[in-house]
Amino acid sequence: MDITIRRARPEEYETLGDLTAQAYLDGGHLDHGAADRYLHVLRDVAGRAAHAEILVAAADGGAPHALLGGVTFVPSGGPMADIARDGETEIRMLAVSPTARGRGVGELLVRGCVERSREAGRTRLVLSSSPSMRTAHRLYERLGFARAPERDWYPIPGLPLLAYALTL
Repeated sequence: MDITIRRARPEEYETLGDLTAQAYLDGGHLDHGAADRYLHVLRDVAGRAAHAEILVAAADGGAPHALLGGVTFVPSGGPMADIARDGETEIRMLAVSPTARGRGVGELLVRGCVERSREAGRTRLVLSSSPSMRTAHRLYERLGFARAPERDWYPIPGLPLLAYALTL
């Protein structure tokens, strides 16, 4: 199967929002009473696209029904940046469709963000991840990301987010 990493199209936003929300729900990553509020954020692809780049992994020409996953790439600061500092880019909301897991889709999406970071001349790519996202942690570490515990944070009480960084 050919997979292309590209910017999401507006007509794909709803499909990608549903895919992202479902991936977080299926993975058990929405605990601590944040599910209802954060599901809205996960589904609001248009809102994210106003402040960041939304990348998708698409198969077979990229029709909306062929979306395999997506990620929010924050090239420089703004309202979508949680932990990025000057000279850094950030990844948010990486999600892969359950039917596409294990096919390298997540890796392709992260590599797409790494490439965009380098093209932008940034020094580091950072991200935050829930402790429950162990599969994603293994992917990040395999791609050269290192834990940055000094940048861990709590978006709400009782919900820690673990920081990772890749020096470019």
